[in-house]
Amino acid sequence: MSEIIETTSAETLAPKTKLSGKIAKITLAGALVDVGQEVPGVLHISQIQKDPVNKVEDVLQVGQTVEAWVKRVKKDRIELTMIEPLGMEWGEIQPEMTVKGKIVRLETYGAFVDFGAERPGMIHVSELTRGYVKTPGEVVKEGDEIEAMVLEVNRKKKQIRLSMKALMPEIAEEEKPAREFRGERGERGDARKGRGPRRGKKQEESYEMVDDTPKEPELTAMQIAWQMAMDRSKAKDKPVKMKTAKTASNEQADILNRTLEKQLPTGG
Repeated sequence: MSEIIETTSAETLAPKTKLSGKIAKITLAGALVDVGQEVPGVLHISQIQKDPVNKVEDVLQVGQTVEAWVKRVKKDRIELTMIEPLGMEWGEIQPEMTVKGKIVRLETYGAFVDFGAERPGMIHVSELTRGYVKTPGEVVKEGDEIEAMVLEVNRKKKQIRLSMKALMPEIAEEEKPAREFRGERGERGDARKGRGPRRGKKQEESYEMVDDTPKEPELTAMQIAWQMAMDRSKAKDKPVKMKTAKTASNEQADILNRTLEKQLPTGG
């Protein structure tokens, strides 16, 4: 809030300067205010308060001390208002300018900031900070004093878009950790591919298995040689056994025949 100035040259009074004075006269259109200048202060009835005023006497009395702000200075008068002026007029709000204000409302899509304009400015959730933010409450809360940059002003729709992220310093290595992480995972694969690291690991394991294969032919050959020797041995044993069995059978048949010949009478 601006400091009250009691006495100064009227020519040096700037708009929005706060003054203190006494009601010198009341008229149908308003009131004359003595603000300690060579020219009187003029207070129009529409500038007494925000709500409509039917009669000046209902609100002001002669001799009453009031506080008012300078609207404009003319040669013969100082036009005043008792309605506190906006900190930022629409014509004063420009893109890329920095404003200070207070968080007055949170919505799922962003936060609203009162910085003295006719309407609060809106900071979209994506403009609160760098990185992903799910809800504005993760970054700010109602009552927080913040600084933001004006991104866009739409005077027709009376919308003001702000950004806190725009005032944060650029981080050149912001994505570096992620790249390093991908690099570490991709040391044995192609980090540029979606699943390069995993495929690379399998490939490396397959390479290790291939390195062991030269030893397998020698072992396999020995096994094959041994198996062939066993097969030959079995092949030799089988005929012998069959022959032995056949011989024993023949001998038994001969014995049986001879026995029968002795027991049975002959035809002679």
